Amino acid sequence: MTRTPRRTALTLALALGAASLFSGPERPAHAAPSPREIMDKVTQTRKLAGSEAVVKMSIINEKGQARERKVTVATKLFDGGKTEKRIYRFLSPADVEGTGVLLFDYDAQADDVWVFVPALRKTRRIVSSQRSQAFMGSEFSFGDLNIPALDDFTYALVKEESFGGEDCFVVDVTPKDQGVADADGYSKKTYWVSKAKFVVRRGLYYDKEKKLLKELLANDIKLLDPKNNRYRPMKMEMINKQNGRKSVFESTEMKFVPDTKDDYFTTRYLERQ
Repeated sequence: MTRTPRRTALTLALALGAASLFSGPERPAHAAPSPREIMDKVTQTRKLAGSEAVVKMSIINEKGQARERKVTVATKLFDGGKTEKRIYRFLSPADVEGTGVLLFDYDAQADDVWVFVPALRKTRRIVSSQRSQAFMGSEFSFGDLNIPALDDFTYALVKEESFGGEDCFVVDVTPKDQGVADADGYSKKTYWVSKAKFVVRRGLYYDKEKKLLKELLANDIKLLDPKNNRYRPMKMEMINKQNGRKSVFESTEMKFVPDTKDDYFTTRYLERQ
């Protein structure tokens, strides 16, 4: 029997409808990235091929009294971008002049950190379990300044809201196990990530008792490598919500320098006087 056009159209519509029941919902082209994808993009966005900067580091006590330090910082990517090497050298005041920190920030393994103290003429290595230690007496820890191994954490998109004049994803970052939490120093971190730039604008850090410990504010975001959409905040402020102290890292000079010298990132250079 020959089907009429109307019956044929009805049969096709029913078939398509049934197929949709079993194929599951498709992800819309405009759908938000997953929480892990958001943090992957944050990791990539902050990676410059190379940079050189001068930073004013202010350590402010609970009474508002400040100590200032001047630091030079150089960074460079190695291993196809899987490792970022950084060196910090303190220029002033006199009590920290010549102190240096060399850091190898790996994507998927524990970081290597060396600290050189000129008064002792000795370089000390900091093991991965010590990354929660304060960076040179500031409210930032060594771990706060590094890119964590993303596979060590789980991620959840909490909400979306504006911060600092930018629409942001709000992502919870939680250690996968107690060992990671102990080394990191936090039970959870919550980040406000710019949707446009994939840069962290705000962070909340919770201690091992799940109480709010610190708040990070990142401002004056600069596009330093337009070709690859690489950004850096020129000002980072870490506020300790439990003791009233805070530390501010402000870049007074910042240059994108892809050909930064490899020699900078050695313990031999670290110990130069």
